[in-house]
Amino acid sequence: MNLFVSLKYLVALDDHRHFGRAAVACHVTQPALSNAIRALEENFGCAIVKRGRAFAGFTPEGERILASARRMLNEHELLQQDLTSSAGQPVGNLLLGAVPTAMPIAARFGAMLQDRHPGIRPTLRSMSSVELEGGLENLALDMALGYAERVDEARSALRVIPQYVEHYYLLSRPAEPRGEGLQMGPGLAWSEAAELPLCLLSPEMHNRTLIDRAFFTACGRAVTAAIETNSILTLVLSVRAGRVASVLPGALLSAMQGDAAQLLARRLVSPVVEVPMALLVHDSNRPSRTLEAALAFADSAEWREQLARHAGLLPGDPG
Repeated sequence: MNLFVSLKYLVALDDHRHFGRAAVACHVTQPALSNAIRALEENFGCAIVKRGRAFAGFTPEGERILASARRMLNEHELLQQDLTSSAGQPVGNLLLGAVPTAMPIAARFGAMLQDRHPGIRPTLRSMSSVELEGGLENLALDMALGYAERVDEARSALRVIPQYVEHYYLLSRPAEPRGEGLQMGPGLAWSEAAELPLCLLSPEMHNRTLIDRAFFTACGRAVTAAIETNSILTLVLSVRAGRVASVLPGALLSAMQGDAAQLLARRLVSPVVEVPMALLVHDSNRPSRTLEAALAFADSAEWREQLARHAGLLPGDPG
């Protein structure tokens, strides 16, 4: 048994929560992955995986082995980066997670970082806020882009690096489309938006919590969505295809102008909702060469210029 490879399979199983998908991610057959994990169980003398008709999680012993596996693989990656990188030329993987509404900014960050440092191989994942925080804690992620308000810096081991502020817009089909691009309209009160049929992200998303909070502040009641989804693209396509409207941040609409062409965006006011977004890293972890380069880029004037151009308020917003 190759212990190192078997531990990789175990971590993949935790990442994908499914034997078949974990095997595909590891480029092996499902029987090969299952046999490797059984060999691990024989080696450690305990059950690692709760088995049923499908993957059912890890045993208490399995959770301890999984945590050790992540630490070992992380140390291996750190060592490998130290050995293969040179001054100013980092080489290795960078795992970057982001909440769905921030994925356009995360994608821009990853692409520009890779262009600056061709030896860095970014992997971007769209995740919920809970998944981001767990991923940073258990070393499944190097860096995350998420909501700063969820992090209590006095109690958390997460370092918060402010990036931009989300502003929210109602996206709808205009009565009379004008031009080819995204149309901008005057501001709209949240209470007025509450009267429309809405397509919103599903309740497990923190973005939905923010939107529900704004509607409750404006109306004193909860709003029932006509359509719910965990897909950002579905929000925009539902507006285009049906009679629903949706609530989206400006940074996302800025990146989806093609999909939102001939639709109408109006900034939501009363109350004005401004949500700080931040890069998050685990402060207690020794940074890899790739993470050091990513942190340096995040602090650069080049990146700050990109944020000013592509995040926050939409161009042409009349307020």
